[in-house]
Amino acid sequence: MKRLRVLVLMHRELVPPESVEGLSQEQIDPWRMEHDVLGALQRLGHEVRGVGVKDELAPVREALAEFRPHLTFNLLMHFHDAGVYDSAVVSWLELMKAPYTGCNPRGMLLAGDKALSKKVLAYHRIRAPRFAVFPRGRGVRAAPKLRFPLFVKSASEHASTGISQASLVRDVDALRERVEFVHRNVGTAAIAEEYVEGREFTVGVLGNRRLTVLPVWEWFFEDLPEGAAAIATSRVKWDRAYQRKIGLRTGPAGELCAGKLEEIQRTAKRVYRALELSGYARVDFRMDGSGQVWVLEANPNPDLCQEEDFSVSARAAGLEYDGLVARILSLGRAYEPAWMG
Repeated sequence: MKRLRVLVLMHRELVPPESVEGLSQEQIDPWRMEHDVLGALQRLGHEVRGVGVKDELAPVREALAEFRPHLTFNLLMHFHDAGVYDSAVVSWLELMKAPYTGCNPRGMLLAGDKALSKKVLAYHRIRAPRFAVFPRGRGVRAAPKLRFPLFVKSASEHASTGISQASLVRDVDALRERVEFVHRNVGTAAIAEEYVEGREFTVGVLGNRRLTVLPVWEWFFEDLPEGAAAIATSRVKWDRAYQRKIGLRTGPAGELCAGKLEEIQRTAKRVYRALELSGYARVDFRMDGSGQVWVLEANPNPDLCQEEDFSVSARAAGLEYDGLVARILSLGRAYEPAWMG
């Protein structure tokens, strides 16, 4: 790939310092992805400029005009602290005719709305747990068509925001309490879906039209406290000390026959196409005790930290980190939005 001018969009509070010398892993963690991506782009020989974004797009507009990037590398996860607005920023980039990496706005909107995405998957006959949505400002009523236990989370936020062991509810009173917690503390509608007891897998997918599916990755909880559910809570995802305490590790799915691995990867591709995703995404699954596979959700633009599952599974498939970043750049340049038609 020729040398490119690459503008990297990141949240202002996550702009990494020039040096990480003397910093602990915990200090680096909040902006590790931004640091890793910037480093890879520089090693690839590109001219790189980072822009920290807060609550307005004027700095991005100015950088587009001054720097005239060949491509904008999008690392934003929300805008105005709302996950639903990540697609709006990408739509704005398209209106500015600025090529970008990652998912297109339609795919981000479909996948980001957890209820809408499940409706789309149902239309395509892709198995997902039954669910109910509880909008803010309305009373919480029982969901008679659903079977307990239920798993309650934000209907639109990312990164396990608001998820804890209390998200798994077993009766109407606990459902009401958790839905009200999401309304009050996350500030979004809540979605409650039938909980699938079993193993949890993730599958990375790369591509626009032609898709590359990464190996099936599994979450292993080797030392959970008695009675705790094996779920990806916010603490499980982001607290290193807690990860060590519960023996969390991830890696290639264990003891699955080739046919089951192929089924999961094939379903990941179906989900990716059904939700009209592009660039790269991660699809999350559960497999119950009978071997049935259930789609939990799709995550456009997943975490690109060098040691996170998406990147590590790519490495297991022979795509080293810098090559992965280069591939994402190429996919961004190859994507054709409506204004190119």
